[in-house]
Amino acid sequence: MQSGIHKDGLPAGLRFWGMLAILLGTIMAVLDASVANIALPTIARELKATPAEAVWVVNAYQLVLVATILPLASLGEKIGYRRVYGAGLGLFVAGSLFCALSGSLPLLVAARLVQGLGAAGLMSVSGALVRHVWPLALLGRGVGLLALVVSLAAAVGPSVAASVLAIANWEWLFAVNVPIGLANLWLARRFLPLSELSGGPLDRIGAVSNMLCFGLFFVGIDMLTHGGGALWTGGLVLAVAIGVGAFGIRRAARLERPLMPVDLMRIPVFALSICASICAFGAYALAFLALPFRFEDGLHMGQVQTGLLMTAWPAAIAVIAPIAGRLTERIAPALLGGVGMGVLAAGFVLLALLPATAAPLAIAWRMMICGAGFGLFQAPNNRVMLGTAPRNRAGAAGGMLATARLFGQTSGATLAAIGFRVLPQGGERIEMLACAALSVLAGLFSVGRFRRGK
Repeated sequence: MQSGIHKDGLPAGLRFWGMLAILLGTIMAVLDASVANIALPTIARELKATPAEAVWVVNAYQLVLVATILPLASLGEKIGYRRVYGAGLGLFVAGSLFCALSGSLPLLVAARLVQGLGAAGLMSVSGALVRHVWPLALLGRGVGLLALVVSLAAAVGPSVAASVLAIANWEWLFAVNVPIGLANLWLARRFLPLSELSGGPLDRIGAVSNMLCFGLFFVGIDMLTHGGGALWTGGLVLAVAIGVGAFGIRRAARLERPLMPVDLMRIPVFALSICASICAFGAYALAFLALPFRFEDGLHMGQVQTGLLMTAWPAAIAVIAPIAGRLTERIAPALLGGVGMGVLAAGFVLLALLPATAAPLAIAWRMMICGAGFGLFQAPNNRVMLGTAPRNRAGAAGGMLATARLFGQTSGATLAAIGFRVLPQGGERIEMLACAALSVLAGLFSVGRFRRGK
């Protein structure tokens, strides 16, 4: 039985299965953004590639993902979110199979491009589908579940990859997606709801300018992190990306339903939520790159111990995120988000002040404070982004939600790389304080919504 169009969410009996289809696809897309990192040394060795060449196994996926989310979200508004999700899932499964069967680095990178495009199809409309699966009064619960799986998948990705590599070849990191993806295709086709269609052709000029803007931004940021002579080239590429982005924004401002959703950014509450999300995920990414060095180099802990300590963060999110989603039905999301970012900032300060003789338990409860703060912020913030946009612009809102997350993570990774280069010894404390500053900024953006009733 296929779900038709429902004006205010799916009936309770179908809601579980529709949400399960969304969450499975989201988990696979987020996991595959990080699992390849752990396998890069093995992949480079077996495919006889240099580390600089092997890194494109990761970059190819991220580049396509960042560049195509908004165009695919716009396409979802025109042809239906379920169709874009199903096509993205099919591409993701095919790309995963090709990754597992590739026998050379060029074929693997090509397969990762296909996989990244499929992941963009999944992530671009997942937020919009959540809006159509849950009634508006209970939307916070659905958003809380989505926030939970995104955070957990991103955090446990390296651990999952390490576990797979301990018992199997690197190809299985991708092959495992095939049976799960095929099962999810059946679920998606059977239980995901239809959506109202906006009609009209896709804005091709907007799509090209968007892909160029985000693609060049990603490449420019990657060049900047390498330092040396690449700084000038990276700066030039970033300047071109900014120019293309400015052209796209000015053009979109004249359109009624633009691909680059400047119409939604004119809504103050939505714009503040986007800014808060970018800052929060910037702090998140910076922390998850800096903390392992802090634990291993500064506190002289082993890899297994470090991995267990890092798990304390997502464990706290798993407890708090669903609760935060329900609390949005009673408490202003602006206050929840502001309190969450305040808690996260306090956790970062406590981590920065850790003594060199800190016991694992002392680190673990600090990590749990960080995870609790992040979990308290994310679901309410996403609830505002999806709930503020008109229902017929749910695709654009969901696309911006995913874009803000990826943009923040990319920016946080860049800050980490710059910090490692400028402060090669003992810089982790400074980076924790930078994370605290980003968290405070995110909290200010969140609280700024309060006087607007959100």
